[in-house]
Amino acid sequence: MSFPRYERYKNSGVDWLRKVPEHWQVKRLKFSARLVTERAIERVNPIALENIESWTGRLLPSDTEFEGEGTAIRAGDVIFGKLRPYLAKAYLAQSDGEAVGDFHVMRPTSNVLGKFFLHQLLNRDVVEIIDGSTYGAKMPRVSWDFLSNMSVVTPPLAEQRAIANFVEREAAKTDALIEEQQRLIDLLKEKRQAVISHAVTKGLHVGYSMKASDVDWIGQVPGHWAVTRLGYYATVENGTTPSREKLEYWIDGHVPWLASGEVNQLNIAEASEFITEQALTASSLRLLPEGTIVVGLVGQGKTRGMSAILRIAATINQNLAAICPGPKILSEYILYLFQAMYESLREDGRGGNQAAINCKMLTSLRIPVPPISEQKIITEFLDKLTEEAKTLESEANEAIRLLQERRSTLISDAVTGQIDVRNYTPREAA
Repeated sequence: MSFPRYERYKNSGVDWLRKVPEHWQVKRLKFSARLVTERAIERVNPIALENIESWTGRLLPSDTEFEGEGTAIRAGDVIFGKLRPYLAKAYLAQSDGEAVGDFHVMRPTSNVLGKFFLHQLLNRDVVEIIDGSTYGAKMPRVSWDFLSNMSVVTPPLAEQRAIANFVEREAAKTDALIEEQQRLIDLLKEKRQAVISHAVTKGLHVGYSMKASDVDWIGQVPGHWAVTRLGYYATVENGTTPSREKLEYWIDGHVPWLASGEVNQLNIAEASEFITEQALTASSLRLLPEGTIVVGLVGQGKTRGMSAILRIAATINQNLAAICPGPKILSEYILYLFQAMYESLREDGRGGNQAAINCKMLTSLRIPVPPISEQKIITEFLDKLTEEAKTLESEANEAIRLLQERRSTLISDAVTGQIDVRNYTPREAA
């Protein structure tokens, strides 16, 4: 979709703004909004950084109980997260309340519309400039002195309203399309998980006589399958972390060493850290062969219970378990088994969340095991399914990226006057 441009432009005198419509004013931000610093008297409608969605200006619900004093805000104030401004957390207050944490609270002047001002702050060029000004390496913040002296444009009030309404309409359309793509990705993941679970517990063929496994997550299995402890088919062990104080264990190391976060790779083809041969010997670490399955043992996020397969020989730390298959079970089949039992593995048996997993628990896990020839057929089928799902997911993610890019470009062009949307009429859906 193409949009008209204004008839006449002038040089803004500001590099990032380029030329702007001739009748627009260019002035410093502090003349568009003043900084609010009044402390909140009581805790009403608190808003923290975690409550604001990056780049969209949307408020997110939270059950967090905030501590510390907040800055009083009124309906119509615009708050901007000064900590890590590259996150682009800005919000137009819809009611009185308080901003808790690292915010600049700004009250637009009478000739500046709050929602237009909000979209100015969410312009990607503005965010990049603000982010380039930050101080503090670990907790970068933008100062009010810098922010208030940034150059911004001020169209007539009626034009600000037309631009803000245009941006909101177009952003809503784009966001709806993004949500559709995200739902597609979620459905692909759900379908893949369901197919994996069925394949490793029921097989790929219908007509098998079935038997009870006496394991909740497995249910019935084909009658010719075994259901027995993982330890009967594989050895389970874990690793350790060589002393960080001994530099000779780490400097110039060439032996791959894995921390727990590596299981999120699924296929581990490289390590982020390396130890020396001396550390390998002194720490009683074992160099695990390619094809070993590693499983996360701890962690409050998704890492606990996650599994991956080694595509290189490597050592592991104490927060990972290594499952080394014997001759009667395939590595890839074990990997799909652990993907199928992920949620079950994280439960503590009472419906709660398992705080940690250990090697003894893994050794005792009862698993369904078909004959090795059937394992090969199942893993080949699931490998193909996984590749197809990855392709579809990549296409959906690329569509999301392009939609986000279009959204960002439209906002930037509209709030800087590169397109004229004063007379824009949205098309009615057919």
